Amino acid sequence: MMDVEIQGMKPQFVDVSGYGTLSAAALKKRTRVICTIGPSSWDVEMLGVLLEQGMNVARLNFSHGDHATHARTIARLKEALAKRPGLQCAVMLDTKGPEIRTGFFAGENEGGKIEFKAGETLVLTTDYDYKSDGTKLACTYEKLPTSVKAGNQILVADGTLVLEVTGTAPEKGEVECLVMNTVAIGERKNMNLPGVHVDLPVLQPKDVKDLQDFGVPQNVDMVAASFVQSAADCEYIRKVLDDAGGSHIKIMSKIENQEGLDNFEAICDACDSIMVARGDLGMEIPPEKVFRAQKMMISTCARLGKPVVVATQMLESMISNPRPTRAECSDVANAVLDGADAVMLSGESAGGKWPKEAVAIMSRISVEAEEEYDFDAAYVKELELERKAHKTLSIVEATTAAAVNAAVTCGAKLIVVFAHTGATAALFAKYKCPIPVVVVTSHPEVARFCAGLISGVKVLLLPDHTRYGYQHESGEDEAAMVTEATKFAVVNGALANSDDVVCALHSYRINSTKNVAMRFFKAGSACL
Repeated sequence: MMDVEIQGMKPQFVDVSGYGTLSAAALKKRTRVICTIGPSSWDVEMLGVLLEQGMNVARLNFSHGDHATHARTIARLKEALAKRPGLQCAVMLDTKGPEIRTGFFAGENEGGKIEFKAGETLVLTTDYDYKSDGTKLACTYEKLPTSVKAGNQILVADGTLVLEVTGTAPEKGEVECLVMNTVAIGERKNMNLPGVHVDLPVLQPKDVKDLQDFGVPQNVDMVAASFVQSAADCEYIRKVLDDAGGSHIKIMSKIENQEGLDNFEAICDACDSIMVARGDLGMEIPPEKVFRAQKMMISTCARLGKPVVVATQMLESMISNPRPTRAECSDVANAVLDGADAVMLSGESAGGKWPKEAVAIMSRISVEAEEEYDFDAAYVKELELERKAHKTLSIVEATTAAAVNAAVTCGAKLIVVFAHTGATAALFAKYKCPIPVVVVTSHPEVARFCAGLISGVKVLLLPDHTRYGYQHESGEDEAAMVTEATKFAVVNGALANSDDVVCALHSYRINSTKNVAMRFFKAGSACL
């Protein structure tokens, strides 16, 4: 084969110049960064800046804002992406979900605060029309008197006010509590019931409307569902989406209480991805146990091949400060070292003073942590766990695991994967492939999902190249797709020499049989 100079090559069929706008850390990192979008970040210019610094998913928090506001955010995100050709960014709809809140105040305290003093008795009533004078407080949860018992704690306003249940009166719809600390709180504050099963549907009427009237028409990529407690919750969310034509929308289950932890493996099996939502989780279980729950969920997701996000207060101080604390940096790094696929910013990017800096440092921390990650040990661990659980692997999974091993052994610089669903790409993340992976797909929704949640991959969308994989026996577009992927890897720095080894993995059909193949070649040969 004649030597081919590949430097300066770029894809022929698609513009990927947007990759040239990325920061060094954004281009290098494997870990995905999810940014909550709000007033600090929702204009076109700042959305573009966040993309350049490493944002992979734009999170829309439906606890705030209306449909028109969120629709404008999506439109501005599309505008920012259009200025950066080739970049992909998924959109997440995060539901408000089931919640319990306190009521309103009466008289001179209306709209203000009431001080509750340690040692006093406070009665909680399910009559939400009742306005508090400081001795009785309304709440939205009608089943509270039959859900709690003496000795249970109730946390109000993110744990600012701690109550201990001393008695219940279901016939009156009341719960008597002892106030454990002195504090003044305002109206409509959230309530958590640690260790108590909350009997509320995972989707409230507002959530159903948000999914069916906004999420599906706006073609969001994923729904992060709050307070998922069972596999049945996932099945219900799936039905709500499917009934409205949203079968393509992925479901991310947010684990926020003990019930979710108790049913975690079944939930993980029933959904597409997991969020370790440490805010409410730290209210619902003892805070000193949150780290253990986080590690358990990450390891279970790795074993089941499901992307997992670590969220809440990761760089909280950057809401006000231009630099994070050392503890926050360690928190992000440890999530990456635990094996998280993505880390998330909330108020830091939605309402903070330093959204650009928060995304930038999160990307840089991810790069540093990834350099310390033991990919070989993770590969061996996941393969042993899979063999122990299933004795034999599926053909696709066995071939993917073998491809990771073979590519590392022969010193390959790149792996190319053809994708119709992204499932095979997710397997490369499961087996912690240390080699850059380019996912080539003709499906925009697959491109956004892989770019948003599959760690370690870069995505090349070729909408006009549809004849590949099991669905198309001819596979006529596959050679061109490999060539485009190779040139794309040159653009983003994964390949530098014509002698660099590339591994391509794809499925194909012979008659009605699905087959999976991997092949190795020199980068220069794909570019002839």
